[in-house]
Amino acid sequence: TDVGAAVHHVEVSTVDVVSIRARTVPSQGAFARSIGVAEGTLLNWEHGRRHPTRPPQVLLTMIEKKPSLVAELLR
Repeated sequence: TDVGAAVHHVEVSTVDVVSIRARTVPSQGAFARSIGVAEGTLLNWEHGRRHPTRPPQVLLTMIEKKPSLVAELLR
């Protein structure tokens, strides 16, 4: 049924987690905490053993476009 909700389709390309982290928070642990994931999860992404799901991909894409985003929002 149509409830009047707007649906937005966002295309998110593959993100380079290592370069995004290096440009924002060099420490893996600090970066992982800043985006709300376990350090082991971040390491798996960086080493290509796993890939971020859609929500982290969107967040990482936003951080890639504006590296200060997380720091600004969590002040």
